[in-house]
Amino acid sequence: MRVDVISVMPQMFDGPMGESMIGIARERGILELHVHDLRIWTEDKHRTTDDTPYGGGPGMVMKPEPVFRALREVVESDPREAIRIVLSPRGERFDQRMAEEFSDAARLLFICGRYEGLDERIFSLADRVVSVGDYVLTGGELAAMVMIDATTRLLPGVLGDDGSAAEESFTTGLLEYPQYTRPAVFEHMAVPEVLRSGDHAAVARWRREQAIRMTARMRPDLIEAAALSDAEMKIAREELERSNTP
Repeated sequence: MRVDVISVMPQMFDGPMGESMIGIARERGILELHVHDLRIWTEDKHRTTDDTPYGGGPGMVMKPEPVFRALREVVESDPREAIRIVLSPRGERFDQRMAEEFSDAARLLFICGRYEGLDERIFSLADRVVSVGDYVLTGGELAAMVMIDATTRLLPGVLGDDGSAAEESFTTGLLEYPQYTRPAVFEHMAVPEVLRSGDHAAVARWRREQAIRMTARMRPDLIEAAALSDAEMKIAREELERSNTP
């Protein structure tokens, strides 16, 4: 997969995008990352990327000209078709399903906003307008890093065990079940006996039930949309009642 990022703060990507799973993906040639400095496509001596808003108001607005020039040149630099993503608080909320969708693409191109916002005409360039949550960041760079991380780790060959992603939180519509490792007892807290039993079917049942209970307790909003049987929905309701009991 190729990922392009257009930003006025390209140096922000130097550290995070070279570490952990993303660093491994780049070393293995699974991820090809190109971060472009938007100021390259400005035409004045001050390399200006923003201006005052028409109609007045606080802050500065990102100018359309450099963004349009940058996108056209970056798109033409590689024949692979790119999903063009503009990062904005107004966008659809990023989630695991979107990460899975993006991981199937050959190329992603992120346009990072800054300042008070983007000139409205920039949104005409987008295939998708995406937000990482209902809050405002100082720029789109951190949001882009979150999306790149969540997407990259789903690419084949990135995780040590490709089955790991299939059981993670949100992939099944539920939060992930509790995990334990050695020692078996720590400060009087013991690992559940079923996990030490060697009975794989019993472990699978326990994990499914615990995922349902964890979701009902921590994210009850996800329960209705999860594909639960009648028996599993009863477990969820029991957990909801228990967590709501003073």
